[in-house]
Amino acid sequence: MSLPWRLVDGSPVTASVLFHNVEGRAVNRVTFNRVAWRPALDAAGVPRGRENGMHALRHFYSSVLLDAGESVKALSEYLGHHDPGFTLRTYTHLMPGSEKRTREAVSRAFGDGPKSDDGPTTAQGA
Repeated sequence: MSLPWRLVDGSPVTASVLFHNVEGRAVNRVTFNRVAWRPALDAAGVPRGRENGMHALRHFYSSVLLDAGESVKALSEYLGHHDPGFTLRTYTHLMPGSEKRTREAVSRAFGDGPKSDDGPTTAQGA
């Protein structure tokens, strides 16, 4: 199912809905928290609170993608942020250290590192 959305400038965007209710509309987060999420926490004996809330899943999703090397620009789009700078400021602390990636990138550029589909030749469209 897809729903029409509008960007700040008014241009239309179509976004797939991952969860929908019995009427086929997007699940309301307040209703979902009240009807499903909080009862599930209670049944599992997990304390309620921000650290166990639905928003924590959003941060988990973000950290998994950043750890896998997803770009901040792409993550910003996935999260619906209008500014990748906001995403970067919010999730910088979750980004993995870059020292090893930096050394490997330089080694690959000189032909000594692990083989990869990215690097200076692909950046030039070679």
